[in-house]
Amino acid sequence: MSTPISSFPRTPVLFCDFDGTITLSDNIVAVMKHFNPPGWEDIVKEIISEKKSVKQGVGEMFALLPSSMQNEVRNYILTTAGIRPGFQRLLDWCKAHDVPFYVTSGGIDFFVYPLLEPFGIPADHVYCNGSDFSGDTIRITWPHDCDAECDHGGCGMCKTAVIRRFAKDEYYRILIGDSITDFPGAKIVDLVFSRSHLTDRCAQLGLPHVPFETFHDIVSYLEQGGRPE
Repeated sequence: MSTPISSFPRTPVLFCDFDGTITLSDNIVAVMKHFNPPGWEDIVKEIISEKKSVKQGVGEMFALLPSSMQNEVRNYILTTAGIRPGFQRLLDWCKAHDVPFYVTSGGIDFFVYPLLEPFGIPADHVYCNGSDFSGDTIRITWPHDCDAECDHGGCGMCKTAVIRRFAKDEYYRILIGDSITDFPGAKIVDLVFSRSHLTDRCAQLGLPHVPFETFHDIVSYLEQGGRPE
C-alpha cells in the first residue's frame, strides 16, 4: 500500500534500541547468566535501582570477564540472539520512503556489528559502545558518551545526545525500545514504540507510546501515517 508520509507532522526519523528490541533477548544479561561471573547479579540490581549508572554498571560487569573469552562470548551471542520478526520489513519500509533509521544501542560493538551485518545498515547509522581486549579483562569504551544537555548522566551510549542531533521542529522523532537505557530518550521524542519495562514507564509518565511485539506491528502503524488503525 502507499504509505501517507505526508500525514506525519514532520519528517519521521527512527531511533531503535538493539538488545531486547532488535534481538529477542538482552544479550548482555544473557552473557552474564550464561558465564555467571561472581558479582554480576548485584551490579544489575544496582543499575535497575539507579544506584549505579548504566555506564558504570556495564563497565563493571564486563570487567568480570577475561579478555581471553572474547571469541567465546561473541560466538555465544551470535548463536543465541534471535532477531525479532519483521525487522527487515521495517528497514525496507524506511528505505522505500527515505526515512532515516538509526540503531541506538547500549550493546557492545563486538557483537552488535556482526549481528547487524546481514541487514546492510550503514556503519554511521549504528551507535553502540566499544570494547578493548588488550588488558587482562574486557574493557568497555564509550565513543558516544553524554553531551552537555544530558540531564541523566552516565548513559554510556547516550541516546538522547543522538536524538538531539535531529531538531524537534524539523523531525518527527520516534524511539523504539524496551528498557532502562531507553527511558531518557522516551521523554524527548514524539512517539515511542515500547515493550516490557519501557511500556510501564511510558504509562507512568503519560508519554505517547504504542506497545508492540514484532516489527510488523510497527510497520502497520507507520503505514497509517503514525495513527492507530
